[in-house]
Amino acid sequence: MHQYLFFIGDFPVRSYGLVLSLSIILATGTAYFLTKQDGRWHHHVPDMGLYCGLAGIIGARLWDVFFFDWDYYQHHLLEIPFVWQGGMAIQGGVILGAIVGYIYTKRHNIDTWTFADIVAPAIIIGQAIGRTANLLNGDAFGHPTGSSFGLIYPETTLAYQVYGNQPLWPAEVWEGQIDVIIFAILLIFRTTNHAKGQVFILYTILYSMARFFLEYLRGDYVTPFAFGLKSAQITSLTIAIIGIILFFWSGWYDKQKKKSAN
Repeated sequence: MHQYLFFIGDFPVRSYGLVLSLSIILATGTAYFLTKQDGRWHHHVPDMGLYCGLAGIIGARLWDVFFFDWDYYQHHLLEIPFVWQGGMAIQGGVILGAIVGYIYTKRHNIDTWTFADIVAPAIIIGQAIGRTANLLNGDAFGHPTGSSFGLIYPETTLAYQVYGNQPLWPAEVWEGQIDVIIFAILLIFRTTNHAKGQVFILYTILYSMARFFLEYLRGDYVTPFAFGLKSAQITSLTIAIIGIILFFWSGWYDKQKKKSAN
């Protein structure tokens, strides 16, 4: 982990910001490749990458502030924009980014679900790269493993401030690796005769299920939200259940349309 790349005077250039920016750029580039390969809408991708990327950063920050850290930030309102301190909830980023993407597609007469199917792999590969930023910054960390196995973070990180030099579960590392697996699954699923919307819905299901179980290893938020589950688990479980219902409904609806057309 290396939080600071170099300093310009007293101003630190942080690994977190660089890798986070890189994740947005590479996700946009991947989306451009996928849409150009498909032959539709690739000229819209740079603009959408900018708008959805900024919306994702804002959504991720506000989700973390209001759902996870409000006890602190209600007394430190001026620190809410300080994203370099850590505290970015990917679920909020995806939700606000998706809303902005939906608005953009409607304003430019783009088929929203078809476009979402094409670029879904780009979203998850961006998330995978983004988890490297968390590792370098020492946030989104796990709780102590109780053994010699685990990550030990530098003294300058939030993880060290919370748990000291105890080995912690590599929750953010494993999430990034699982995201790469989901990326491959989505690319494979795109080659099947799927119904409209199913690729994007499968992305939400797979990521939500992975996040639900990984939360058991996370040590940055340990207070249960409801039913003994953390707020991120409640969100993940809700999205996964809705996604499974929509996945099978869209498949059924697509078959009915084809039958009626014949």
